[in-house]
Amino acid sequence: MNLRNNILTALLLATGLILHQVTPGILGGMKFDFLLSFVFISLIINPAFGNVLLTGLLGGLLAAMTTSFPGGQIPNIIDKLVACLVLFPIIRLIPQERFNSIITFIIGGLGTLISGTAFLASALFITGLPAPMSSMMVTVVIPTAIANAVGTALLYTVVKRAIKVSGFGID
Repeated sequence: MNLRNNILTALLLATGLILHQVTPGILGGMKFDFLLSFVFISLIINPAFGNVLLTGLLGGLLAAMTTSFPGGQIPNIIDKLVACLVLFPIIRLIPQERFNSIITFIIGGLGTLISGTAFLASALFITGLPAPMSSMMVTVVIPTAIANAVGTALLYTVVKRAIKVSGFGID
């Protein structure tokens, strides 16, 4: 793993952490997880397995520190790792030059659905849910997946352009 790539991952996750921190909790304390957009962008930019583990673990720890969901610390770590590990082979199958707004939109939405489902399932077994899982999927996970799909597509183009302009080479 390259230090430059790790620094970029850390910067992306720090930006996502700020968005995650300022987002208020809604149904049952669950909040829109905009940190996921930056997790997915990090995976797209640097699809090495070491970065996948680093991003999943750090993203989960950062989300756990700012969660408003009762007992949501461990489910946050689990869901980020699961989402990263499931998306890893999908991202690796797509050539780097093929990533565009449509592909990143799909990855953002799919990854958020995977993450949200893993979060709710693990929270159900660890602490229980404050509302039925189906209502939390409909009111939180699906709207978040749509928002993150759009956000990931938009933010990816911004990050990609910033990397190009800054000369910050990715290895």
